[in-house]
Amino acid sequence: MQPHNLSLSSNSHESLSIIIKVCAVTPLFCVFLCCVIVMLHIFASHRHFLETSRYTLFACMLVNDTVQLFFSVLLFLLSMGRVTLALVYCAPLLFVSLVTFQNTPLILAAMSLERYVAIVYPLHRPAMWRSDRLWVMVLALLILSCIFPIAMFSIRQPEPAEDILTTLYVCKNFNINSSPTQTILKVGIHVSFFSLVAVIVLFTYVRILLETRNLRQDRASVGRAMHTVMLHAFQLLLCMLAFLYPITVSFIQLHGHWSKQDVAFFNYFCFMIVPRFLSPLIYGFRDQSLRGYIGNIFSCYFKKANLQVRT
Repeated sequence: MQPHNLSLSSNSHESLSIIIKVCAVTPLFCVFLCCVIVMLHIFASHRHFLETSRYTLFACMLVNDTVQLFFSVLLFLLSMGRVTLALVYCAPLLFVSLVTFQNTPLILAAMSLERYVAIVYPLHRPAMWRSDRLWVMVLALLILSCIFPIAMFSIRQPEPAEDILTTLYVCKNFNINSSPTQTILKVGIHVSFFSLVAVIVLFTYVRILLETRNLRQDRASVGRAMHTVMLHAFQLLLCMLAFLYPITVSFIQLHGHWSKQDVAFFNYFCFMIVPRFLSPLIYGFRDQSLRGYIGNIFSCYFKKANLQVRT
């Protein structure tokens, strides 16, 4: 085969690979977005959900994960299209993506603590845990989540010829924040954040477990709270899958012959997209009252669709 034909074959294979990757990510995000819109519509339509601290925090997690997935998918599509952006445009996209990524485990920690407070202080709940005061905590968690991206961009050392308005980059975190100092800082902050959240989840589970020995709460309520905290631990585990990237890269390079682009996509899809897709949906569809409303909405939709088809 001539070099020209080899080049055409290679380009065709690469184009097909990009189309497959985009077709795998985009529909999944659309399904996730539809489910989130349905759940947020339920929260907005039924006031008692937003008057309950647990559902208020869950709504915040839904919004946070939706924003994170949106910017993550946007950056993915820009990367697949080889679109280059100046730093002044790329940095805000990366900043929002990193902030929301960091904020998810903090919201999970707050949700676990909320269950602990609800069980231990059922009649005298502290003011900060009331649904009308939770916005203060949510804002504080968001500000705390901003520390990591701000620190990453602050210690960045630009190249001598770099211009934030004209120098173009493929908008990836590795291309912008790749110095050894930034890598060490990233590892340190991620380990600290996730270790703190893991300790909080474990603490709340143990405390709720010990509460079962008291007669102040019925065991069914305590049992549900324990299952909820265990679910938060599972959600945290899903979030931590993003840090398996170095392990999977080493394993695939030893036992497979994948290209770097395919390895990067495998890690992105399996350890970033899918966990973020599953985490809030598992929690939402597990909740009995929320699941009932979701079922009613979809049943009404299918009934209307059937009527339109018949007419």
